[in-house]
Amino acid sequence: MTLGDSISKNAILLGAFALLTAAVLAGTHLMTKDRIAAAERKAAEQALLEIIASLPEKHDNDLLADSLDIPASLQKTLHWQGDEKVYLAKRSGKVIAYLIPAIAPEGYSGDIKLLIGITPSGMLSGVRVLAHKETPGLGDKVETKKSDWILSFTGRSLTAENSSAWAVKKDGGDFDQFTGATITPRAVVKQVKQSVEAFNSWLLKKPSHLTQQEPAND
Repeated sequence: MTLGDSISKNAILLGAFALLTAAVLAGTHLMTKDRIAAAERKAAEQALLEIIASLPEKHDNDLLADSLDIPASLQKTLHWQGDEKVYLAKRSGKVIAYLIPAIAPEGYSGDIKLLIGITPSGMLSGVRVLAHKETPGLGDKVETKKSDWILSFTGRSLTAENSSAWAVKKDGGDFDQFTGATITPRAVVKQVKQSVEAFNSWLLKKPSHLTQQEPAND
């Protein structure tokens, strides 16, 4: 066998191995993508359910299917410019809560992704942190598995009279800061306050209940 024949044979073997590997990977992807999608859907729905758990009325719609695009006028305040949605919790066709994604850009280690639940009357049904890069043991106390700090938003409303209370205690407000970590809770409180204020102002322009078919590019 000549050197050229040997190289050709090895090239064919390598090509066949590459094709076989690609086929195995493609087959594995096809077998697992449905399970991965189902797991992701379940995790997203669980976060939504936690935020509306405090409501006296229970929703009867599919939260992930009932949504609308984030209004263009709110994207700057919410710091979302992707394809995120505002999810609607409904009871007998009536909206009982809006579930709004927002990003707090002033975290100690970067963006803190939030999900904020607001009722049509402007009351917070809950807030959850979806993702962050805060310091373990300090800033990560925004997670429910680390502390119950984030639950302090539940049941609150933002009014002209209590606006100054929407700050950490170090800044004269009502919200606790973390020992050794003030930046993280300050960023979350600030973003939740701004999001609620902006959404409530926008909602006043929409006297009828929203549906996912209604345009939101105002």
